Amino acid sequence: MALKKIRKDNYPEWYQAVVAEADMAENSSSPGCMVIKPWGYGIWERIRDVFDEKIKSTDHENCYFPMFIPLSFFQKEAEHVDGFAKEMAVVTHSRLSMQDGKLVPDSKLEEPLIVRPTSEAIIADSFSKWVKSYRDLPVLINQWANVVRWEMRPRLFLRTREFLWQEGHTAHSTPKEAEEETLRMLDAYKDLCENTLAMPVLVGRKPEHEKFPGAIDTYCVEAMMQDGKALQAGTSHFLGQNFAKSANITFVNKQNQPEYAYTTSWGVSTRLIGGVIMTHADDEGMVVPPKIAPYQIVIIPVIKNQADEDAVMDYISKIRSSLATKLPFGDKIRIKLDKRDKSSVDKFWEWTRKGAPIILEIGKRDADAGNVMIKERIKLGTPEAKVIISANELENSIVERLENIQAQMFDKAKERLEANIRTDINTAEDFNEYFAQSNEWIEDGKAAKVAFVRGKWCGDPESEELLKAMKITIRCIPFEQSKTEGVCLLTGKPATLDVIYARSY
Repeated sequence: MALKKIRKDNYPEWYQAVVAEADMAENSSSPGCMVIKPWGYGIWERIRDVFDEKIKSTDHENCYFPMFIPLSFFQKEAEHVDGFAKEMAVVTHSRLSMQDGKLVPDSKLEEPLIVRPTSEAIIADSFSKWVKSYRDLPVLINQWANVVRWEMRPRLFLRTREFLWQEGHTAHSTPKEAEEETLRMLDAYKDLCENTLAMPVLVGRKPEHEKFPGAIDTYCVEAMMQDGKALQAGTSHFLGQNFAKSANITFVNKQNQPEYAYTTSWGVSTRLIGGVIMTHADDEGMVVPPKIAPYQIVIIPVIKNQADEDAVMDYISKIRSSLATKLPFGDKIRIKLDKRDKSSVDKFWEWTRKGAPIILEIGKRDADAGNVMIKERIKLGTPEAKVIISANELENSIVERLENIQAQMFDKAKERLEANIRTDINTAEDFNEYFAQSNEWIEDGKAAKVAFVRGKWCGDPESEELLKAMKITIRCIPFEQSKTEGVCLLTGKPATLDVIYARSY
């Protein structure tokens, strides 16, 4: 009942198989777009709900802005538009008319509209109307929305032409306050990744050539996938006064002088689901951290004949009621009773491939004895994967079990990350030889052929071309620096800056 593809044979095909067989998403008839199916969307809803609570706890408020943005808004900020120009979808006409039996665009717009690739331009326009005095600041808003970027090589969850995200935007009276906001939300992303998704991350600043278009500084959280490649899991941008100047976001300060505001933006997207897949899934399918599982417990009735049904279902009802009052992670347990007319074996493997944290199989014999058959997804393939326990033991241990699953998933991923950051590559020759190898799946407890390298970088612009030629990137400049002297792994020049090098998604 395993997946049709396994990691060690073809990692990209394995990823697609996990998405398909876990029934999370599928390619849409709209080219480059995806249909997010209930299980995949349920995971996104949990991520959204957890992070939305965090956003609101830090005094941000949700709102919504148009997805159509006048082209002239982008032209005000040249660096910004240049960074997104090749990904923009443009609306040039409204209405259709029939000509020679075919529908064709009819009325040309006076000004083209950009379908939202990001919202700095349109939100800055609103900020310019809302902000008049220092008393109007800070402005702290967020929106949950869809975004369109014309990706040429779409991949479900990782890169699609339309995707879902949250984007926060703020305006402040001082650069210090804006930078503090930028780093506060970066820390919130780290917390989301590690404590909710069980996905450990590295945190740091992007180099100049990797910054968000128009930003003064871009900060990021970077995760390591099971093939050693990096995934940018979230970014937070200090925009300085760049967008304020282009949109005329001005305020009268305490000295009664006009001044431009300082702005920030920050966001994460459904790409996080791709990160969860490539961090936790295995050759049997998806493995979902309990905190974001749409259902943390799936109950499968095992009914061999009609005479047993009432007794089994009555017993299940009592168990379900007792579990529903428990509060792991501060939430009530999410339970699914699968009553579909399918064999219990088929249902078990379906929920296994979906990655449900705990599956309970309950039949007449269990009901008579006051027991349940419990199967924990992360223990699949071990002697402890399937055990019979009493209903009382289940009720008393369920919170601890779910919390242990969450912790074990994080610990396993953290061990993989820490074991695969090379710090012993000190010359350009060794660096080139290392990245000349291909990425492969990282077996548990073993070092990867290729993963992350922490080494020196001189910051020379010519090194950017060397990076492109090698198809690797500088993922981040870690906040914690060794402050030692060394040799740039790209140019061989003297260098003191520590960076993380890797291939990436």
